[in-house]
Amino acid sequence: MTTLAPALSIRLFPRAANWLRNLALIFAGSLLVAAFAQIEIPTQPVPITGQTFAVLLVGALLGSKRGAAAMVAYIAQGALGLPFFAGGASGMGILSGATAGYLLGFVGAAYAVGWLAERGLERSVRTSILPFLVGTVIIYVFGVAWLSILLMSFSKAIQFGLLPFLVGDLIKLIAAAIALPSAWQFMK
Repeated sequence: MTTLAPALSIRLFPRAANWLRNLALIFAGSLLVAAFAQIEIPTQPVPITGQTFAVLLVGALLGSKRGAAAMVAYIAQGALGLPFFAGGASGMGILSGATAGYLLGFVGAAYAVGWLAERGLERSVRTSILPFLVGTVIIYVFGVAWLSILLMSFSKAIQFGLLPFLVGDLIKLIAAAIALPSAWQFMK
């Protein structure tokens, strides 16, 4: 089974080389996450952003390998100085700051969501909640684990790196679970 973006790209650009389509999809995925990173509610030490919604979508749209590659590209672009991280931040310092664990979690989440989407779980509202829930949990595990090291306290990491995000991430998860099956229906 394929995911939505590769299926759509083949339909729209049937003569394009496969490697070129893949590169374009990966780049577009990284740009989507960068755009959603600019939707920010500043909180300390980790801001609330639209990134997680974009990560879930990119994983589901691109599949496991392309989704993970898009996250690696996104992190590399931001680390190299493009204003892609939350609030237009950039640079290598972000990769050792409070959000580093979440960024690393983006790679794993996109891969896992993509892997589940490659099995067709994002095509129905009834089943699409599972990939997005798995992706969200992966982001939290990496993010809170890293934050607990930085803060030297697991309870503070939960207090500042998990609890403020639960309601917003639940909304993002539901929105993604509705968006992807709707997009598949539209494509048919």
